Amino acid sequence: MADYKTIKGTKIQNYTTDPDNPLTGQVWYNETDQVLKTFYVDPGSWATGGALNTARDQLAGAGVQTAALAFGGEQTPVSILALTESYNGTSWTEVNDLNSAREAMGSAGTQTSALAFGGFNNPLFFAETESWNGTSWTEVNDLNTARRRLGDAGADNTSALAFGGETPPQTAVTESWNGTSWTEVNDLNTARSSLAGAGTNTAALAFGGFTPPFTAVTESWNGTSWTEVNDLNTARLDLAGAGTQTAALGFGGREAPDFSVNGITESWNGTSWTELNNMGTARFALAGAGTQTAALGFGGSTDPSTRTTATEEWNAGPATKTITSS
Repeated sequence: MADYKTIKGTKIQNYTTDPDNPLTGQVWYNETDQVLKTFYVDPGSWATGGALNTARDQLAGAGVQTAALAFGGEQTPVSILALTESYNGTSWTEVNDLNSAREAMGSAGTQTSALAFGGFNNPLFFAETESWNGTSWTEVNDLNTARRRLGDAGADNTSALAFGGETPPQTAVTESWNGTSWTEVNDLNTARSSLAGAGTNTAALAFGGFTPPFTAVTESWNGTSWTEVNDLNTARLDLAGAGTQTAALGFGGREAPDFSVNGITESWNGTSWTELNNMGTARFALAGAGTQTAALGFGGSTDPSTRTTATEEWNAGPATKTITSS
């Protein structure tokens, strides 16, 4: 049997701390911790986070894994919410409400600089836009096209992109936000609602949704126009997204032919989607935040009549692991 030196060309080295720049597959002995360790790239998995205070679906989200915002949505018994909650990486705290209660809106930004736009509160389709400054929501200029279940992207409350949605019917309309007003720009190639988005208003990704029927279509935005790129592996609607145009994550949703609920997670590398580990709680109409390697999924419905408070944290990428005998 070959030993470690024969395979790797070096002996297992001793360190008082972990090495600064370990190589993938490298093994070393940490003298301080008195354990054998290795460095590897974790493809990613979901772990349970702090539960929302209010179970709801069709909510919106903004921010990163350790500093997120959840707002709006629908609870049981049926009631449309203006409720906003803030996440600190451990638990959710209720903060100031939206000015207009609504569900199925678009969102962009961070925990302290967010934007909410569009949405629905029967029988009204909203064009209303609200800006969050870390403390409270302020109504600003409306979308040009009122709609719900739209795709979204954006860095903060001064820069966002709204695309697709239901007016009704499904639309391909794309609008860009400059901090003051919305301007209609070039349409999506595929009109659809209940899609997910990632990125910024100059470099975005749109994926999945309902045309009808279900779609796996993915489109990339370069600040001027949309280009169709490689499809999701699983066509679905009511999924959530996180990340950037070249490094995104899509998770949850409902798939054909029977609208079955899933926790499917796919990772986008700028060229194609790869299916990875499923969410712990399969759900649809959830919200997402964060990055491709550190995402947050929260709320949603586990079936058409059951809304959830469940929050999950996705972690992937380089990691150090202690080697044990088990």
